[in-house]
Amino acid sequence: MPIDGRASGQGRVFQTSGDQHIEEHHHHYGAGTGSLLAPQPVGPRPPHGATVPDSVRVPLVGRAPGILRDRADLMERLRTAVTGPGGDVHVLHGLGGCGKTAVAHALFTEAVRDHGRVGLWVNASERISLRAGMLAVAGDRGATTGELAAAASGQRAAADLVWHYLDHSAQRWLLVLDNADDPTVLEEGGWLRTSPLGTVLVTTRHATSPLWRGAGSARHPVGVLPEADAAQVLCDLAPDAGTVESAQKVARRLGCLPLALTLAGSHLSHQLLESWSMDEYDRKLSEDSTALVDQGAAGTGSGQSRHLVGRTWQLSLDALAGQGLPEATALLRLLSCWAADPVPLSLLMPVARGEVDFGHLAPPLAADRVEPALRGLLDHSLIGMVEADGRRCVQAHGVLLDSVAAGVPEVQRGVLAEAAGRLLEAALPPDEAVPAETYTGWELLAPHVTRLLRAAPGERSAVLMVRVARQMQHAGNFAGALRHARYAADAAERTLSGEHSVTLSAHDAEARALLFLARRTDAEALHRRIWTVRRRVLGEDHPETLWSCTGLAMAVRLLDRSEEAEQLLRQAAVTQRRVLGADALETFLSRSLLVLTLSALDKREQFDEEAARLLEDCERFLPPDHLSALMVRHNYGDALRALGRYAEAEPVARRALADQARVQGQDHPLALAALSLTARVAHGLGKYDEAIAALKELIERRERALGPEHPFIAENREWLAAWQAEAETQP
Repeated sequence: MPIDGRASGQGRVFQTSGDQHIEEHHHHYGAGTGSLLAPQPVGPRPPHGATVPDSVRVPLVGRAPGILRDRADLMERLRTAVTGPGGDVHVLHGLGGCGKTAVAHALFTEAVRDHGRVGLWVNASERISLRAGMLAVAGDRGATTGELAAAASGQRAAADLVWHYLDHSAQRWLLVLDNADDPTVLEEGGWLRTSPLGTVLVTTRHATSPLWRGAGSARHPVGVLPEADAAQVLCDLAPDAGTVESAQKVARRLGCLPLALTLAGSHLSHQLLESWSMDEYDRKLSEDSTALVDQGAAGTGSGQSRHLVGRTWQLSLDALAGQGLPEATALLRLLSCWAADPVPLSLLMPVARGEVDFGHLAPPLAADRVEPALRGLLDHSLIGMVEADGRRCVQAHGVLLDSVAAGVPEVQRGVLAEAAGRLLEAALPPDEAVPAETYTGWELLAPHVTRLLRAAPGERSAVLMVRVARQMQHAGNFAGALRHARYAADAAERTLSGEHSVTLSAHDAEARALLFLARRTDAEALHRRIWTVRRRVLGEDHPETLWSCTGLAMAVRLLDRSEEAEQLLRQAAVTQRRVLGADALETFLSRSLLVLTLSALDKREQFDEEAARLLEDCERFLPPDHLSALMVRHNYGDALRALGRYAEAEPVARRALADQARVQGQDHPLALAALSLTARVAHGLGKYDEAIAALKELIERRERALGPEHPFIAENREWLAAWQAEAETQP
């Protein structure tokens, strides 16, 4: 039945309807005496969620480097400020993990130890930690408990109280406001001020805030370390793990980012079950760099996001999302599909103009949000503005891109790769077997295509790589063309098949690069294999089959098998004229090579007939500066030389040289070939001084462009010796 009871004073009433055993202990204290175990109040209760820092006299940061590498010039400027009259604000800004706090820590230590300054350190990453830290600074400088209580409870202006005591400090001071990545935290409370009694040092990722541009403020960018210093950081932390040369390889792979170097060095120095060398660590980095580097956090005693390369950038992205810019995450994920090289802003213009819809990304990237997202990433130092080849670009650090890419949800990876590929497709020049003009700017896209093919191998990315290889060939970078073509061919064979059209296109680009590198036997074998497969798979009259036929003819002609070359070129030219038309660039190439081959075979009548028709069609179908027109005129002049018709060849050769140098640049391989033709024609005319001077110029330029070991240069040196000997015998 119910039991009713009352209690008075310090009594208690317990009611129950079942069998219960209740035991209660009472301890009574005199008035004003609290529990012996309960914490004793020593002032006002801090705001909800606030914690008073354990110290403002000691930097409460992660592991600081024992030796600060490279920052000598910056430290000297900051040291001068600390020992000077004071009243300045110095802002260290840069990418997360680039060592801003390490510089601040080193300056703080020097200021206290060597210059008699009071060092004050405040975590400015959040409003609560900033407020608690600054009130602790006021207490350190003499504020009373009552004043602090009034400021903490909102009865007195907190920032005014702090700066009053800083302005009346009995000692000169250095105040560090660390991790002030949201400048509004400092601005809204009026926390950032100056005082004649001290120097303020701010570390921040936010590079462009107007708050940093006030009177008495100086900004100092903090970037990655030079390679030698970065390697030394690893050797400082793990001196027994390997040589300086091995450390340089690891540092290079980590992009010389101080945070990554610190974690890597800590990992190497704290291993128990394994003992990797620097070289072994470098090999492991290729598997999963972000996860491996972050394992070093265990050795630093910190697992906070700021101290992990896989998480530190997320702090900035979360802040941008909180500011209404979630698109910054989508844009940075898109950039992570590309390389850590400069990305031309023009690559992103189709999105900003609304020509490409990226509403399917997560978060969506609408046209009118590209510019704000870019500015947000710039403001938080996640990307930087650079200029490359005269073009405005943005660039992100490689470790950042790796860690962002690793954090992309699996369902978004294919979508992002497809988006990145579409933008590269739109930005690359037309994919022409024989280009109409010389293109520029595409060189900046090559590393991004390579990164995309590595991250998302498949037909689209392999096609892009083939296009890059062809552009490299047209530009005269034959070694680069060979490297990129082989990479594309290997990737296409793995993901598609050995007889897929993309694989064969990659091998075709490879074969042409081999030919220009004077590896003629290898080029012939590869061209013949491609031609055989294309004839079987595509048919005899397919344009790609005919293109292979021309390529094979080029190789056998240079191997002095001119009769076979003539047969292949006639076959290709006749069918190309029928299938593609007389004005097709592929047709012009085959016909031009045929004219050159007829001269080598000394078939003069056929040469005159074919050459006349070719020059007539060239005048009719091609503009004078078209690259194919230049090729036709050059080959015609070379054919005249081969026939010994030097007087006819001279004006043709001179025009070819002038046109190639003007259109493609005087150091382009085709311009150098025209210079070679001019020298040989002059020699044929007995103009030895002119011929020798041109040949010496050719050797000098080819050595710069191709390297001293190229077969062309050895051949040119043989000519030079022979011509000089001939010149000495002339009257």
